[in-house]
Amino acid sequence: MMGQGAMNAEINEWATREFASLKLRDKRLEKRFRVTMSSLFEQPDKSVWLSAGSRANAKAVYRMLANKKLDRASILSAHRDATETRFEGGVLLAVQDTMSVDYNSHKKTKGLGYCCGQTLGINVHSCLYVMPEGVPISLAAQSYITREEPSSELSAAQKRQRPIEEKESYRWLETMAEAASNAPANATLVHIADREGDIYELFALAQATGEKFVIRVVHDRLDTDGKRIISSLRTSEPIGYIKATIPADHSKRLKEREALLSVQIRTVDMKKPQNRENDEKLASSLHLTVIRVFEANPPPGVKPIEWLLTTNLSTNTTKDVMEVVGYYKLRWKIERFHFVLKSGCDIEGIQQRSVDGIEMMILLYSFISIQIMMLTFMSRAYPEMSCNLIFSESEWKTLFRAANKTRQAPDQAYSLADAVKYVATLGGFVGAPSDGPPGLKVIWIGIMNLYLLNAYREFI
Repeated sequence: MMGQGAMNAEINEWATREFASLKLRDKRLEKRFRVTMSSLFEQPDKSVWLSAGSRANAKAVYRMLANKKLDRASILSAHRDATETRFEGGVLLAVQDTMSVDYNSHKKTKGLGYCCGQTLGINVHSCLYVMPEGVPISLAAQSYITREEPSSELSAAQKRQRPIEEKESYRWLETMAEAASNAPANATLVHIADREGDIYELFALAQATGEKFVIRVVHDRLDTDGKRIISSLRTSEPIGYIKATIPADHSKRLKEREALLSVQIRTVDMKKPQNRENDEKLASSLHLTVIRVFEANPPPGVKPIEWLLTTNLSTNTTKDVMEVVGYYKLRWKIERFHFVLKSGCDIEGIQQRSVDGIEMMILLYSFISIQIMMLTFMSRAYPEMSCNLIFSESEWKTLFRAANKTRQAPDQAYSLADAVKYVATLGGFVGAPSDGPPGLKVIWIGIMNLYLLNAYREFI
């Protein structure tokens, strides 16, 4: 039965396809991995114990996680092989960011340190490959940091003087290099980062290695003429205006909205920071473009949107600038990735005896989160695509019957847009005119219900 995790269980279509090329030096371990991924995908919010379906199966999963032959690099390699099959070439965005995962109640977890302040946990730094149409297609890189001490004894000045290799922020440079190395051969990669990625060394690395980027800046650095770059940018005339969808901010009770944003631009020679003047390996200046995107008339009581971006992409025309801004707008996809990991897959509820075990589980749930996101956003970008590219025949037939409350299933696969609508229906989506398209939450709930129904399809 699907979802049980036994070695003779049916492995669902997604796990079969996503890890088809997996090589672990042990055939039984490879099958156990695919079975485990199937059971986790079918019940992403459940613990290993519950998703496995029995005590024996759960123990088998834990033995798998402890097996040294379960090689992270091999798993990622198989996942990236699957990426090649769903990417036809062109521009591909490498979007990176960090999230803190709270394990403050895990006092006995071996190797666990702090993620922020006095909170036990792990800072997970991830990079997604996202198509310009807004569809995440795979995990480019993922790293983990858990601090031995809750705070550093170094002063702010001492922290600034440390080489970048000794700072946690070095992960941004490592991730850029790893994403570039792992990208599909036919990809034109553009790296995207929020304000945490405003690191001169990161800009310099991109210039030295030929990588392209769009990064949000916060530091008002000097140009080679001694002028403050951001300050002078803010006083320049707009070159045009764009409309942007601003995602909902539930913490502030703000709904998703459309905003009209002005665009300003300036090309500069950015000067090397003063605290890096003695670093001879670092370029003394970088030729970059800075862009300001600003909301002049926000709704009452709402802080206006302001994006300050820097890029080394071509910005010779207004169209070029709008394209750069459009790339940055897709940065929020990684925020949705974090949302699915925490809320849909409940990674803060992972129970493992060691940090290594937790990190492996986060990696596995990352693949599941990407699949949920890919299904959601692909249906918006390519609504006419056939659903049989995502679901097996038994799955799309069960889905149709359940969503439409009928015993009859169609002979031919229907569109992906209809499939996602049906999945959302199983997840409780009403579809009122004011609801907009189905969101990630109803999709993951619908996926769980679909697999449960499909497991019992012979009896209903």
